[in-house]
Amino acid sequence: MKRLAILAVSIVFNGAALADDGPGFTRFTLDVAHHDTPVEGAVWYPADAGGERLEVGENAVFVGVPARKDAVLSEARYPAVLLSHGLGGRVRTLAWLAAGLAERGAIVIGVNHPNSTTLDLDLRQAVDHWTRARDLQAALDYLLEEPRWLESVDQSRIMAAGFSFGGWTALSMGGVTAHLAGFAAYCEEFVHQDSVCRDLARADVDLRVLDVDRWDASYRDGRVAAVAAIDPWLHPGLQASNVTDLVDNILLIGLGSASERNLTRVFGVPDSNPSILMSGVSKEIIVPARHFTALLTCKPSGAAILKEEGDDPVCDDPQGTDRGAVHQRIVSLIAGQLGLDD
Repeated sequence: MKRLAILAVSIVFNGAALADDGPGFTRFTLDVAHHDTPVEGAVWYPADAGGERLEVGENAVFVGVPARKDAVLSEARYPAVLLSHGLGGRVRTLAWLAAGLAERGAIVIGVNHPNSTTLDLDLRQAVDHWTRARDLQAALDYLLEEPRWLESVDQSRIMAAGFSFGGWTALSMGGVTAHLAGFAAYCEEFVHQDSVCRDLARADVDLRVLDVDRWDASYRDGRVAAVAAIDPWLHPGLQASNVTDLVDNILLIGLGSASERNLTRVFGVPDSNPSILMSGVSKEIIVPARHFTALLTCKPSGAAILKEEGDDPVCDDPQGTDRGAVHQRIVSLIAGQLGLDD
């Protein structure tokens, strides 16, 4: 969706007039030691009046989400949510979630993970999953060091949240460790059935020769008190030893029935079911839905445009799916996990 992503960037900051002003929104850029390129990100936050009105993520396919660029932050203390997008996505694809939580009373900060976005996807580097956790750690450092944000963050209520590969990123920040040997064995067995494993094989990614020490290390951040993972992947091959040091508050959200979901995103994968391995984890399955239901709401012509471009059918939901209602359900679940009022 590279062409459409470029179009989205050009439209986001045009400042179209909106009936619903939305939360505050601002961008930032970080220089980090673990990437050769800067990390770009955005913050959604509860705001008073003012700011330039815009639609985040708007393009020919997707409906944008209202926000107000550089609006004045409302004075209070808020929980913070670290938001991670999926493989080949961008943080703006989750603007509905970020804005929804900000409107409920959270500061939401997300980044575009280098080597993992629509514009720069490189699977051979994207599988270095630990760089994503470090991206969010850097974003949290920024949030807690900048005077603009520091006094407004309730440091006892910091959550890591994410979708797809971003769901794994959130889980890793909450203490789940990866198991390279188990995941590699899984992909060898299911390479023809599992689209993720198939894509890795087509990109000549040899899981067996990756850096096992970095892959299997812990990336738990002690500042993170809660995790919400939406249709996460990378969990096949996990063992009980991978979930021994977790935060107490973990929510897993699945989209669609098992038959509608990729194997790596089914919580019931034998012997590596995270909802069984993690004692006390909360789980919610939303039906009807599918993996891409977690992306922005599509315009009426969106599916046809994607088909014409030969792109992934990310606008095609199962019959009876109300994408907006699914989004609202997810926002409510995570807001409840954070203790936010309706």
